[in-house]
Amino acid sequence: MPDTMERLKDAQRRIGTLAKASPELFGGFARVSKVAASAGTFSAAQKELMAVAIAVAKGCEDCILYHVDAALKHGAKEAELIEALEVAIEMGGGPAVMYGAKALEIMRSLQ
Repeated sequence: MPDTMERLKDAQRRIGTLAKASPELFGGFARVSKVAASAGTFSAAQKELMAVAIAVAKGCEDCILYHVDAALKHGAKEAELIEALEVAIEMGGGPAVMYGAKALEIMRSLQ
């Protein structure tokens, strides 16, 4: 996926546009996201992998891009992503297989 980084930047740009259009709402969402992604019992990488699994099960490609990138930045490994994708596929069935394949392809192209 040679354009993966470009698609990630497009998603981030769209988030920025929404944040500027609704700063109060986005400020609250950003605070929730910061707490949810912060290390605790689970590492930040593990939490980002959970987010990828949920994004795969829900079929949100922009979420997959965003959270795979964040997982990589927190040190997640491909083997960890694959385990998270196995759970997502179990929970999401056939559509999760397709988005799981996209998540793996995204990780490989962002490394």
